Amino acid sequence: MTMVDPTRGETPLALVGVDVGGTFTDAVVVHAGTLHSAKVPTTPHDQGEAVVQAVLAALGAAGLDPGAVGRIAHGMTVGTNAMLEGTGARTCLVATEGLEDVLELRRQDRASLYRLDVAHPAPLVPRERVVPARERTGPDGPLAPLTDDALDAVLAELREVAPQSVAVGLLFSFAHPDHERAIAARIRRDLPGVHVSASSDVLPEVREYERIATTALDAYLTPVLADYLGALGSRAASVGLPEPQIMQSSGGLLPLRDAAAHGARTVLSGPAGAVVGAAHVAAAEEAHVALAFDMGGTSCDVALITDGRPGRAHGSVVAGHPVHLPMLDVQTVSAGGGSIAWADEGGALRVGPRSAGALPGPAAYGRGGDAPTVTDANVVLGRVSGALGVGAALEVLPEPAHAVVGELAGCLGMEPVQCAEGIVAVAVQQMVSALHVVSVERGVDPRDGVLIALGGAGPLHACAVADGLGMRRITCPATAGVLAALGMVVAGERRDHVQSVLLPVEEGAGLGSAIAPLVARVGDELPGARVEASADCRYVGQSHSLTVPWDPAAPASELADAFHAAHEQAAGRAMRDRPVEAVSLRVAGVVDGPPMYMHAPDPIGHHDGPCALAMSGSTCWVAEGWRAHVHRDGTIRMERA
Repeated sequence: MTMVDPTRGETPLALVGVDVGGTFTDAVVVHAGTLHSAKVPTTPHDQGEAVVQAVLAALGAAGLDPGAVGRIAHGMTVGTNAMLEGTGARTCLVATEGLEDVLELRRQDRASLYRLDVAHPAPLVPRERVVPARERTGPDGPLAPLTDDALDAVLAELREVAPQSVAVGLLFSFAHPDHERAIAARIRRDLPGVHVSASSDVLPEVREYERIATTALDAYLTPVLADYLGALGSRAASVGLPEPQIMQSSGGLLPLRDAAAHGARTVLSGPAGAVVGAAHVAAAEEAHVALAFDMGGTSCDVALITDGRPGRAHGSVVAGHPVHLPMLDVQTVSAGGGSIAWADEGGALRVGPRSAGALPGPAAYGRGGDAPTVTDANVVLGRVSGALGVGAALEVLPEPAHAVVGELAGCLGMEPVQCAEGIVAVAVQQMVSALHVVSVERGVDPRDGVLIALGGAGPLHACAVADGLGMRRITCPATAGVLAALGMVVAGERRDHVQSVLLPVEEGAGLGSAIAPLVARVGDELPGARVEASADCRYVGQSHSLTVPWDPAAPASELADAFHAAHEQAAGRAMRDRPVEAVSLRVAGVVDGPPMYMHAPDPIGHHDGPCALAMSGSTCWVAEGWRAHVHRDGTIRMERA
């Protein structure tokens, strides 16, 4: 397929992207201006098995051998799965004496404002595995020294607990890390083989709960991720493939060894690839506002893209746990093709969060699935049929789908078709609600924007999602079914660093000196990288801050003016007579990936809904009241008729 050309044939080596989903693992190979793809069932017991299978299958479709590959970029769900399944490393936390309950206390808020029966998930480190350190540091430096006896006591307690990994998070270590570094060094010396994550390395930023919780997460995930990536690197080398680079939650690639050293950086690795790919599509569409939704087999990830740039965040909550690290602003809901439909105790139809996953998958796959899913509902409605996906030896079977949907319909007192319509409607509403969060709740009106439908199930539900948002234009890229993998191909490298400083925004306050080490660090890590700087600012006396772009070479007054403007936009007013302080400084080093040129020839076919249109790796459903324009490259653009 000559759909995209990320390199315009300028390199003789093939570029490979591979994305692991809950149901399928997708790989794309771009070489000499052409793209080839493969889709194989994910192997939950070892994701790396399907990764290599998919890459070899895509290379076979391209007529290439592993030696022709110049780079592999990989997005995965290993970290997220470990969080959801509770399969991370046995982790201890070393905390300042008196701060042992920090993970239990959280922010002292409820999991749900109005439901008293909803609880926060248990901390990743239970209270009995929190070890106190007799020391104390204040904002101006040490108050109580960390003695040799205190170090001996920490090591003695750790030996009793026998952890696989240790998180070290002390008070004010973001500003004064010496005590934390001493504890980490002693653990590494006396407990060889035990991983150590120190908060001053993971997140040198104010707010002790978010900092320590993120460090605990890093310690919890890193041994699992290191094992997976080590095995993947060996498996790739055994078949002649280069060592993969790994997608971070921030949308940039890291070398495998760097990614293996900090597991928390990759919890949204897979969704980030899809957003990067969607941003390239939005840029080609010249859309000021675009909403992307990537509906796969297990979940749906949504994001806002403005002027071809995805939104960014400095933290999120994943599986109920805070991850306070740079990441793309992605919302995830359990609305995938494999999401299971069920009736609750009150007789209401529900969809998710349980999924049929890769094995057995939906009943229509004929692999033993016995629960109705969103895919089965679409089969009953006649929207999906025939062979499934690219390179996947699966045929959609209508009989099992009708059987499981009919059984649920009987429980609900509905006709099977009515039940199938209800399943799809519930899933669509979940996606619409998530898209509202990233658009309307951010002050963005989506109605004049473009909806970009991605994933194997995205184009199938695009019209219904657009109707729910009041949108009038939809783009289903020719590569929609594998766009997350293609996003890995076109992604660049990125390094993010932050440092809390709590300095006034005024000339002579030392902001330039404070940010210089961060700039130097990204320069060392990524020579020649483009440097992007920003600052978290607030009015003196406020609790929370806003992040505004900043040129460190510009006068401090420009940073203050930028903050006033941002505050006025966010809160409706600016208090220009109030002093401004910089809470944290942020620096990103960026090396752009290869450009992706989207071909947009005139359409060669027009179809009025309702009808189903086959795509490579997906199916597009054109609903009644919509018109589809099919382009020569396989892209489908839809508009209200």
